[in-house]
Amino acid sequence: MAEKPMKIPGPDHPITISRNSGRVVVRLGDIVVADSQNALTLREASYPAVQYIPRADVEMTMLRRSDHASYCPYKGDASYFSVVANGAALENAVWSYEAPYDAVAAIRDHLAFYPDRFQITDA
Repeated sequence: MAEKPMKIPGPDHPITISRNSGRVVVRLGDIVVADSQNALTLREASYPAVQYIPRADVEMTMLRRSDHASYCPYKGDASYFSVVANGAALENAVWSYEAPYDAVAAIRDHLAFYPDRFQITDA
């Protein structure tokens, strides 16, 4: 199996990570899945900013690890979780880089949520 390519963020593909100074709340309908004042905002190239929330601020009992995985040459291997609430599952709706590359090591032990599947408020 071929080794996965690793790329370093730079002027052609910038990635910045900063502490979000506000409160980030992730809801699925009226259910709060995450509530954090310690979120990190990752900005990558021209993509929309993504909030990465510490696992300690996520209702982990609602998450089930899935078999889905993906790879980013700038961040590494991503694992996915489904959210189970009110008897229904939202498949592969949350992702995490559990062993991210050094350039984005700050997002280790954090989770990100697809904004088209959750209500994410950033106040």
